[in-house]
Amino acid sequence: MYIPPHFSETRPAELARLIAQHPLGALVTQRPQGLDAEHLPFVFDAHAGACGRLTAHVARANPLWQECAPGTPALVIFRAAEGYVSPGWYPSKHEAHRQVPTWNYEVVHAHGRLTIRDDERFVRALVGRLTKRHEAAQPQPWKMADSAPEFIDELLGAIVGIEIEVSALVGKRKLGQNKAPRDRLGAAEALAAQGNAALAQAMRAAGLSSTSS
Repeated sequence: MYIPPHFSETRPAELARLIAQHPLGALVTQRPQGLDAEHLPFVFDAHAGACGRLTAHVARANPLWQECAPGTPALVIFRAAEGYVSPGWYPSKHEAHRQVPTWNYEVVHAHGRLTIRDDERFVRALVGRLTKRHEAAQPQPWKMADSAPEFIDELLGAIVGIEIEVSALVGKRKLGQNKAPRDRLGAAEALAAQGNAALAQAMRAAGLSSTSS
């Protein structure tokens, strides 16, 4: 991934935050038929190993867990806020007409090696963590104990765990840091008016972080 210095994000806490808030990752691996991608919700443990550990699960019917040997190189892509930016949103465009369309976004690439965990205890604990996290905002959070044990056992038997020891996290936040403050904030206001509050807030915050750094 090409990353100009002003778009680089290297802070571990910020990279972990982006993954936690956008846990659906695209897992890219080399398979017998070529490159392939799976879209999976991940749990990221930032404190495991040198750069953290990612865990997820796939259906037992998915050939990934049989086609990928232990230690297979893996790339997981986490996409955060993103959106189109019109040049008309920059105040300076109307004065000098030297702006063009672009796309702003935040993304994290996690590099590592894949391990298959065909282990009922591992899978049960993983599903418990995923459920607890993503049900937390519900008025009455669902938990595995709400269902009959034999039903849960059957479902757990139909999935296989995967684990990725992360060797590097690479972050890019393209949020108009290369623009004049009034242009970046003008674009942020237009995005907010169109309903893209997440990208608008990220662009505003990018200005604050560059000022304080």
